[in-house]
Amino acid sequence: MQLDELRGLGKTRLEALRKAGICTLTDLLLTLPAGYQDTTSITPVAQVAPGSDVTVEGFVVNRPKAVRFRGKCTVHVRLRDDSCGRGGLDAVFFNQPWAAEQFHENDQVTLYGHIQPDKQGRLHLYNPTRVTEKGLTPVYRAIPSIPGKLMRDVMRQALTQLDDCCPETLPEGLRRRYALCERNFALRQAHFPDSRASLDIALRRMAFEEALTVQAAARILRGERTEGVRMAVPAGTAQRFWESLSFPPTGAQRRVLDEIIGDLNGSFAMGRMVQGDVGCGKTAVALGAMYAAALAGYQSALMAPTEILARQHLESAQRVLEPLGVRCGLLLGGMKAAEKREALAQTASGAWQAVIGTHALLSDAVRYQKLGLVITDEQHRFGVRQRRVLSDKGTETPNALVMSATPIPRSLSLVLYGDLDLSVVDEMPPGRTPVTTRIVPESKREGLYGFIRQEVAAGRQTYIVCPLVEENETLNVRSAQQTFAELSGGPLRGLRLGVTYGEQDPAEKDRTLTAFARGEMDVLVATTVIEVGVNVPNATVMVIENADRFGLSQLHQLRGRVGRGAEKSWCFLMAEKNERLGALCATNDGFEIARRDLALRGPGDFLGTRQHGEASLASLALAGNGKVLEETHRCLKELLTPVYADEWAAVRAQAARFLGKRMEQVAMN
Repeated sequence: MQLDELRGLGKTRLEALRKAGICTLTDLLLTLPAGYQDTTSITPVAQVAPGSDVTVEGFVVNRPKAVRFRGKCTVHVRLRDDSCGRGGLDAVFFNQPWAAEQFHENDQVTLYGHIQPDKQGRLHLYNPTRVTEKGLTPVYRAIPSIPGKLMRDVMRQALTQLDDCCPETLPEGLRRRYALCERNFALRQAHFPDSRASLDIALRRMAFEEALTVQAAARILRGERTEGVRMAVPAGTAQRFWESLSFPPTGAQRRVLDEIIGDLNGSFAMGRMVQGDVGCGKTAVALGAMYAAALAGYQSALMAPTEILARQHLESAQRVLEPLGVRCGLLLGGMKAAEKREALAQTASGAWQAVIGTHALLSDAVRYQKLGLVITDEQHRFGVRQRRVLSDKGTETPNALVMSATPIPRSLSLVLYGDLDLSVVDEMPPGRTPVTTRIVPESKREGLYGFIRQEVAAGRQTYIVCPLVEENETLNVRSAQQTFAELSGGPLRGLRLGVTYGEQDPAEKDRTLTAFARGEMDVLVATTVIEVGVNVPNATVMVIENADRFGLSQLHQLRGRVGRGAEKSWCFLMAEKNERLGALCATNDGFEIARRDLALRGPGDFLGTRQHGEASLASLALAGNGKVLEETHRCLKELLTPVYADEWAAVRAQAARFLGKRMEQVAMN
């Protein structure tokens, strides 16, 4: 059977699947659910918590009516059970007028949905589904033109061909040692589980296989490292660099720069990732590496994800490197024609030994005189293809250094970046003031605005981060544009407010961020576009709306935008109190937060949006268990011994197929 033989898939839907990377029955069967609608247990109405997905059961108190206002329709259905006395819970349906006809007073109903507070702090069940049969229903990632019900229907059809499409991939001996079920059992239960227990068994198998395959692929890549630029970095370079700075380096900074210089002097092209928390001093380490490359007679290129971050890096480089005799320059896509011509000429001639920029560094027009070191900052924002294009600018394979301020537990780094050597800057410079984090319920909002006014009166600045750009009644969360309008004419009237978001015109966004950095705005309302690349030491307050919609690691990154100056700084999480957000309030250690985030959400959700060439982590996300990463790392070491040579051959073959497919996808992007 072929994909086009499945009932319900016409030409348009087949094309939608193809664009989503699903071209065969095998592709379809290996597309695991993103999650499950769990209606196996009932939550008493009085015990529902904000941010949770729940199944509630009770009787309808009122006769529902569809209320229309400004072209929009809302239906409220009040539900009550024995736990809530005379209280109850409102189920709210947006733009579903027919819902008013589907519920009647005194009906006994079961509903499944997401609990969120409204602007007054009252909890509601938003756009729930009516449960007719309790169980675990798969929920697949959204694909245009493919409704969820259709996806489940075609998946059931495809499962009849499972034995032919998805043969076993792991050696039997390996499965026995690690107590793993057969692949076909795992796939059947992952799509349509008989129980929570069988689902856990299935997901552990799928997570184990994927983690092992990715690590084996990384092992193959490490074994294929090419000879590259070999530098003769003079002895004592690191010490001279540190002595030139106005502050003493931490032990971690010294250690990591020594590791980098050791790589630069080696015979193979360096592939190293430097990971560290916000404010740990990674930039100084990168500048030390650029200094070492310059002394060895080579150019460096540092690529940042935003123009404002690139400019900040240039200022740092000029302040640190130019007194040491290293000329620095900037190359941006938004430059005027004359500026760009000059930048290209200085880069091509080698006059600029340290070239800093954005994606403009990748353009065909850029030529380097002697490129020896490539650095990408906030590396999770760049994919494999982009990093490879920059590396290909050298006549020899240049050394590659990738930087990330997103702390990742070491076990997960071994899977994601196994083809790179890992350095961790795990010390903070002395004197950095910790940010105080507090959870603020809706009832305290007015007091918060008063505090912001006090900070502005003292000459300081505030960020307010929203999860959305525009208002969306279905999600009922605050948007940047809505919040900006409300605050400008209301609680913060008279202050200088600005707004920025990812979809904004790039020039306008750059002007807004620059104005805020210069102190020309008091309050910046934004989406997570300010998560990286914004350094404003005068900003002392971070307000995060609907904080329970963000992962802990992303909240920590946003919090890192304040606390960069000498003044006391604050991060306010707008949400009801809960254990998860309480963990963020308890520590400023990004690695500890990352460990908790991984345990709570699983690797896929922890990482967020995929980048080009990044390994698929759907099954790892479902497993939600970081222990599988350690297990597979131990298994790989075992396979590399002579005793398990046959098993390693089978796993290596699977990893090679995985690499081939990923490289095809990279080429397409």
